[in-house]
Amino acid sequence: MKYTTLGSSDLSVSTVCLGTMTFGTQNTEADAHAQLDHALASGINFIDTAEMYSVPPNAESYGKTETYIGSWLKKQARDKIVLATKIAGPGRTMKWIRGGELAFDRKNIRAAIEASLSRLQTDYVDLYQLHWPDRNTPIFGAYQYDAAKERDFVPLRETLEALAELVKEGKVRHVGLSNETPWGVMEFSRLAKEHGLPNVISVQNAYNLLNRTWEMGLAEIGHRENIGLLAYSPLAFGLLSGKYLADPKAQGRISMFEGFGQRYSKLNVQPAVAAYVELAKRHGLTPTQLALAFVASRWFVSSTIIGATSMAQLQENIDACALTLPEPVLKEIEALHLRYFNPAP
Repeated sequence: MKYTTLGSSDLSVSTVCLGTMTFGTQNTEADAHAQLDHALASGINFIDTAEMYSVPPNAESYGKTETYIGSWLKKQARDKIVLATKIAGPGRTMKWIRGGELAFDRKNIRAAIEASLSRLQTDYVDLYQLHWPDRNTPIFGAYQYDAAKERDFVPLRETLEALAELVKEGKVRHVGLSNETPWGVMEFSRLAKEHGLPNVISVQNAYNLLNRTWEMGLAEIGHRENIGLLAYSPLAFGLLSGKYLADPKAQGRISMFEGFGQRYSKLNVQPAVAAYVELAKRHGLTPTQLALAFVASRWFVSSTIIGATSMAQLQENIDACALTLPEPVLKEIEALHLRYFNPAP
């Protein structure tokens, strides 16, 4: 396992991160503990979760993932693990979370972190992330900014000041963003510098062979501002494994949960998946190996977030992230990228 320093922080994180959104719905507590044990034994020290998990979000599954991690974490050496979680934001109807009060103000941020720490059975998290922006932005498969949908939002400086209090108190070591835009990342970075507030050290955005929008603006920002990308959905909800080509009803989140894969329902997604699967097979690779090795190899990716519902999948994903793709394969990927340009932004 390789390790890297995350952004401008002092956090040394494994370049593979265990994502946990399946814990609580698709995976039992025993399953979750087995995955966490295996990940730790494989050298993974970085675990990502969220108060909203497990998925799909609902009142019954709310907080289960953090609870499962907490019952495991209390038996571990806490200082050996880099733990990240997220606060849910506004714009989605989730009355079961703080009565639906999800604005990124001081009251909600404090309530959210206290609840997460209780479920996680720890005194602090290493990375606390805003799950998605408070303001109107195109996220989760939307790709066009619509000014007509503007809504009130908590000023970013106020949010960062609330997070700064938690850092000062030791409840949070570092702060990060998720599902963010170039404007949002730069504004948080500017405010931190101008007002002596915590630097954003990472952005957790979708990045995979079907969605490389990070490269068109955010990659430069990440480089110049020393902010790492935590790449989620590297297999595009399992599409890039090729399993849905053979069987559209194959077991997985897209087939199990209605409306869950809206980002991947666009016109050119299936032709692009078929092309990448065929490329992998021609070079003696599995589609999973091609997809994960590509993401893990990008110079701007600090850590690739993998998830699995079985131990076999987990090991396959860990191994795939360690592969090095030959230059001819990388050139063919670029050719396909230009042919099927970001079909799932």
